[in-house]
Amino acid sequence: MVEDLGEVVHPEVVELVQAGNSKFYYNYFIYHGIYLYICTMRKFGKIKLKRSNYDEMIQSVDLSDNTKTMDKIIHKAEERGYADHGWLKANHSFSFAQWYNPDKINFGALRVLNDDLVAPGKGFGTHPHDNMEIITIPLSGVLHHEDSMGNVGDIHAGEVQVMSAGTGVMHSEFNGSNSEPLSLFQIWIFPDERGHDPRYDQQKIDTSKMKNQFLELVGPRGNTTGLWINQNAFISMAEVTAESTVKYDLKSPKNGIYTMVVEGEIEVDHETLKKRDAIGIANEKSVNFQAKTDAKLLVIEIPLQF
Repeated sequence: MVEDLGEVVHPEVVELVQAGNSKFYYNYFIYHGIYLYICTMRKFGKIKLKRSNYDEMIQSVDLSDNTKTMDKIIHKAEERGYADHGWLKANHSFSFAQWYNPDKINFGALRVLNDDLVAPGKGFGTHPHDNMEIITIPLSGVLHHEDSMGNVGDIHAGEVQVMSAGTGVMHSEFNGSNSEPLSLFQIWIFPDERGHDPRYDQQKIDTSKMKNQFLELVGPRGNTTGLWINQNAFISMAEVTAESTVKYDLKSPKNGIYTMVVEGEIEVDHETLKKRDAIGIANEKSVNFQAKTDAKLLVIEIPLQF
């Protein structure tokens, strides 16, 4: 004998009514249309349907609240700290040097994201670091580096440099050109533990692999296709053509992502971001970025607790 469905109300519909879900009416009409169709056809003996069959049908209806937004913070480009030292023009996403904002100290293990413009032939003299993972990405120009580990060399746009300061290292950084300015991002990430051995590495980027997809530049030791650091963090970049969408899948459920628009304009979670705007996102497995113009993105996936 076929079970009589009666006035069945799907429990998710009740929850949506009680919550005042903004998509309820649309979804309820679909839901109720299925229900009325079933009742009418059963009345005329056209179909016989068990409760389990009904549940399978109703599960295909989208009862989710698509207006839900992500856990996020927005950092507009013009809200960053700024310092003009003549030879150095620096924008700070997080509190740094003389600029302090108690609401912008870090994003998880991400401590520094500096956007620096260095005059020809100028730079930072020898200075110390310890217990920090330091990643430098020249955007244009060339960076000349020397350190107490004996490393001497140039890092050009299209390359990435990592330095694990560990127990302590001294280094200097200068614009390697006497005629062209140097533009770069420098990123500081807290390590997974203190006291690592200092180390240095650099690598050229295959920019062809950044076209409408993310290319991993940096990741944790033993789990990356790029340079490695002492933290469960990943740094990736993508070059996205206008009207295209790229998806970033997080590697760890304990991580969030901090994304900066290097160039162009994008939309993410109903937010429009322009050049050098940034967004921090937590509690998501993946994030879609829609390019409104040709755009370049920097994504830092980072532990939120460390």
